[in-house]
Amino acid sequence: MIERVGSEGTGLKTKRRKLVKQIGKKAIRNLRNFLANQSLVSNAPVLDEKQFSFLDAFSENWLDIRDELDSILKHKDAIPAFEDVSSDQKRIAKGRQWRTFFLFGFAEKSDRNCSFAPRTTQLLENVPRLQTAWFSILEPGYHIPPHRGVTKGIVRCHLGLIVPDDTANCWMRVDQDKCFWREGELLVFDDTYEHEVMNDTPQERVVLILDFERPMRFWGTVVNRTFIRLLKLTAYYKEPKRNLSSFEDKFEAAVQRANRMMEGADK
Repeated sequence: MIERVGSEGTGLKTKRRKLVKQIGKKAIRNLRNFLANQSLVSNAPVLDEKQFSFLDAFSENWLDIRDELDSILKHKDAIPAFEDVSSDQKRIAKGRQWRTFFLFGFAEKSDRNCSFAPRTTQLLENVPRLQTAWFSILEPGYHIPPHRGVTKGIVRCHLGLIVPDDTANCWMRVDQDKCFWREGELLVFDDTYEHEVMNDTPQERVVLILDFERPMRFWGTVVNRTFIRLLKLTAYYKEPKRNLSSFEDKFEAAVQRANRMMEGADK
């Protein structure tokens, strides 16, 4: 009896979550055109980074960011796969081939993760209305299938940090534009356009991803911020937030174990 009731409860939660996602997707489609009309910058799939002068600091200081990334990657096994952080990503993230080290999520700072990248964090804190920031680690041979972002009110930027030697076979398609990363260079785009990623090389690819609020007219800004606040009330936000706290614990523990082993070896 208890098991059956629990199973039914889980089933109802799953159905309710699917219904909320269906309603949400319809609302997002209707919202997209409104926010596009409110935008103060281009609505093209790929945007000129010169429209966002605050991004210059990332390309100017990319080697500092790369140094912090290299230290983090020493404990790569403790970095969670995207599908472990959020079950909503299981369609596009599989087999632990796409790892994510979050620094900010929905404008909230992951303090312990940020402590391992203080210079990167300092730069991120100067981004106006930053929403999300994370190191995106893509394994060799992995393909992220076509998908779309949640809201037109967010602009996404990639900073190339580790790019395979075979750059021609490591790419991202945004709508009809095929884009290629370069180390130290920025790639700014609107992720509500269909996009996919391919790393058809024997080397990993790592970028710093940052999402920030799209510059918009007054009512566009009001509507977008309201939408984001409502999104924080859903499982889409609550589940990753809960999971990230646990993964911060695991990563911190992995670093501490490695440090103790090094101290022991030095004696």
